[in-house]
Amino acid sequence: MKQIRNCLVQGLFAATLVTTCGLLHAAGDLTQQEPRRVSVELSNTAGDKVFTPGQLNFETGTLTILTIQNNSEKSYYFGSNGFADSVYTRKLVVLAADKKQPLAEIYGPVRRIELYPGQTLEWWFVPIRTGTFDDLMSRKSEAAAGMKGVIEIK
Repeated sequence: MKQIRNCLVQGLFAATLVTTCGLLHAAGDLTQQEPRRVSVELSNTAGDKVFTPGQLNFETGTLTILTIQNNSEKSYYFGSNGFADSVYTRKLVVLAADKKQPLAEIYGPVRRIELYPGQTLEWWFVPIRTGTFDDLMSRKSEAAAGMKGVIEIK
């Protein structure tokens, strides 16, 4: 009888330990997350064909607002097929010139974004898969001129 009781106590202790450890690693309610803000510029005021910064880092499960700004006098694309396949897009928010007032919200999957001169938008997403994507580019001609970037999701 004593052995059965000891076995039950040990089993209960092990179950409690496993449950507690599992709760400590739970991500919580993703709908209540404060978003992490990251910015990237397409080109710059000098007209250089660059992404600034050239590497973007994200974490799975973290709601992120990626602010994409085009400070040049030419339209540019922002796109990475690998990245697009590795995030859940909540929405895109097209911002007015004051960068505060939303002009439009777009819902659904996103593959590539074309951003006109002087414009800004916010891409709200949650990374769902890890990976390193070195296919961030605008157009092939701009990539050949050095407008390439890397995105890493940990």
